[in-house]
Amino acid sequence: MDALPEFEVVRPTTVEDVVAARAAHPGSRLVGGGTDLVVNIRRGIEAPPALIDMTGVDELKTIDADADAITVGASVTLAELAEHPDVRAHYPAIAAAAGEIAGPTHRVMGTVGGNICLDTRCIFYNQSDWWRGSNNHCLKTTGEMCHVAPKSKGVCFATFSGDLAPAFLLFDGEVELAGPSGRRSLPLTELYIGYSRQDGSTGDGKTYMSLEPDEFVLRVRARNAPGLVSGYDKMRIRRSIEYPVAGAGVALRRDGDTLADLRVAITGTNPRPVRLDGTEALCGGPLDDRVTDGLDELVRDQIMAMKTTFTPGHYRRRVAGVLARRLMQRLWDEAATS
Repeated sequence: MDALPEFEVVRPTTVEDVVAARAAHPGSRLVGGGTDLVVNIRRGIEAPPALIDMTGVDELKTIDADADAITVGASVTLAELAEHPDVRAHYPAIAAAAGEIAGPTHRVMGTVGGNICLDTRCIFYNQSDWWRGSNNHCLKTTGEMCHVAPKSKGVCFATFSGDLAPAFLLFDGEVELAGPSGRRSLPLTELYIGYSRQDGSTGDGKTYMSLEPDEFVLRVRARNAPGLVSGYDKMRIRRSIEYPVAGAGVALRRDGDTLADLRVAITGTNPRPVRLDGTEALCGGPLDDRVTDGLDELVRDQIMAMKTTFTPGHYRRRVAGVLARRLMQRLWDEAATS
């Protein structure tokens, strides 16, 4: 990696200070643990004139979780979220997702806000500046072509690889935002606008979030449902550090021998996390071949994985389906004994 360029570090202590700092430093970036942003700066992907350190804003460091709802501040570390007893008890998918991100030292530094807003990436973008320059810059930087999908006609197919977003999507998560116009709340499904061939989105891997200029995430919230059991699993080339080849979160409710509720969310495949549409049609009966075959069909229709350094796109789609099926079966069996 190259040496870091010069930049100023601003250390606000309130949300209002953050808003003022962003206005006073155009082009600045927010930083928590810096486990992704600082790496991108060293690679020459970004060169902000100032970094605004969010770790001094106490309002963003709290976790409130019970059987009904969960609220997590953007500056909570991934390790804190993964180890929180109430999160583990009531939202195991969220705790599992946080506990599977990168490696242990990354989780001590990395924050919830950073993972929710994780930059999209691909094998051409997530490289050093000299590597990208020698292979021609891609559409996400200064180039004119998406090298992952050269025939995409100006659409960037860089992939969203965050783990927390699909876990929160299982519980109809939403984010609280702050910016020059004040505070507002937004469903996670509306925060991520990365291109998806199923719904005609206009965003892509380059424009993958609907944040307004200088707007930022304060906290993420979600609500539980009675009887819902959940989990998260992913596959990656190495057991730590690596971003997922594919990740899957599943939540379901079992009523006797009837599948009463089913929610499935996928990451690491599309330019945004995807909560599968159509799972409600699979409910109302036992967990049998009709359900597993129907889930496979939903994955094939809504997951549009592209190739990575190690895997072709169709393999990633297949992995996503296998992870979802295995997790669904495991949770179904656990629900029978709970």
